[in-house]
Amino acid sequence: MHIYVDADACPVKDEIYKVALRRSVAVTIVSNSPIRIPAHPLLSRIVVGDRFDEADDWIAERADRASVVITNDILLADRCLKAGASVLAPNGKPFTTASIGNAIAVRAIMADLRAGGDVVGGPAPFAKADRSRFLSALDEMLVRLSR
Repeated sequence: MHIYVDADACPVKDEIYKVALRRSVAVTIVSNSPIRIPAHPLLSRIVVGDRFDEADDWIAERADRASVVITNDILLADRCLKAGASVLAPNGKPFTTASIGNAIAVRAIMADLRAGGDVVGGPAPFAKADRSRFLSALDEMLVRLSR
């Protein structure tokens, strides 16, 4: 098993380290700029270039059935699901093959509204409950994959 983190805007990196180290699962933090990570043999960092979607491309190329991908990016989630990976948003909600189509459609509608000048709200602020839900969901996902 391996956890890949779309890390530039990920608010749960510390939680990922905590769960991964307890479960002895390798983690790769992927970002466009250097991000400090704890010194541990299971934790690694990849800094990609600043080309559009370069971090997404790096993760998607490596995602497979033994991977957990942590991202808020719906299009990256779709690519990773198609590769067989398990995908989890930082708020603890899993992306699934059953839910990804709706998420992509809503994303497109919101983009159209913004392009048309409509003022639409963004995601809800990250809350303590999201952090707790994420910890539980990541742990459950790793247990399920280890079977």
